Amino acid sequence: MNAMADMLERKNVQIVDSCKGWEDSVHVAVQPLVDQGYVTSDYIDGIISNAKEYGPYFVIAPELALLHARPEQGVIKRQLAVTVVREGVVFKEGGQPVHLLVTLAATDPNGHIEAMKTLAMMFADPENIQAVIDAEDTDRIYELFTRDI
Repeated sequence: MNAMADMLERKNVQIVDSCKGWEDSVHVAVQPLVDQGYVTSDYIDGIISNAKEYGPYFVIAPELALLHARPEQGVIKRQLAVTVVREGVVFKEGGQPVHLLVTLAATDPNGHIEAMKTLAMMFADPENIQAVIDAEDTDRIYELFTRDI
């Protein structure tokens, strides 16, 4: 089993049409992990307060945000969630809309290295990011994330 299949459950993949701003998008993207007990709702607050303090540090590539906070900000168990926002979300005034939100819950700095390596390889190619954004359904998104790269 590859690192992604180990870190991403199918039920944590979602497509939404739009969000009411960047803070709402964080709530929407992290909520599946809250609902299933991977993180507490404090994790949502942690991501939002960190972004207010440091800026949108999690926008790591055009179209892509890797939402995360420190483990002590509410992580219970490691897991990923993937959200595609069809209309996009602007995290910084004047910034480009982001359509792919990947939420990372890591229990310690080292526990998610394999998943991060896989994500880095996947996202090094902008075509992979676009393929996820353009996916017709959540099954296709899950398949794109869990295939061997």
